[in-house]
Amino acid sequence: MEQAIVAGGCFWCTEAVFRDVIGVSGVESGYIGGSVENPTYKAVCSGSTGHAEAIRVTFDPAVLDYGQLLDVFLGTHDPTQLNRQGNDIGTQYRSAIFPLDDAQRAEAAAAIERWNADHPGQRAVTTIEGPAPWYPAEDYHQEYWEGEGQRNPYCLATIPPKLMKLRKSFAAKVKSA
Repeated sequence: MEQAIVAGGCFWCTEAVFRDVIGVSGVESGYIGGSVENPTYKAVCSGSTGHAEAIRVTFDPAVLDYGQLLDVFLGTHDPTQLNRQGNDIGTQYRSAIFPLDDAQRAEAAAAIERWNADHPGQRAVTTIEGPAPWYPAEDYHQEYWEGEGQRNPYCLATIPPKLMKLRKSFAAKVKSA
């Protein structure tokens, strides 16, 4: 098993997408890329810590390789938005990839170039950052969509369209239809 860390706006939304991807055995929401040790959700949401809301994905590279994982990541959020996703605005909602080694760093650059080549006239602003310490989010953020999220109006408006995009654009990579 390998791990990947990506930030694509609200971690509830990216976590929900990756829980549905084949080859993924775990998704943890958390914070990365800031200057404060052990940040809290409230502090990260204020934009004062420099952290991004992110997910750490555990995956089987024999089923889903890192490049494919990044293609799903870039294809299920808007990588052209600087420091925002929809109504979520601030550096904590930036589009970023946090490679865990040099091979992942090279593949991250290649994935961004693939996305740019496939989207003429658009340009991904996704950054490649790190290394940086990972801080798991508070327990109530984990598996949020499966619990509280399905009663949260924000999640109900934001997550189903991302899941539909996953199913449409990456049908062969989806666990359930």
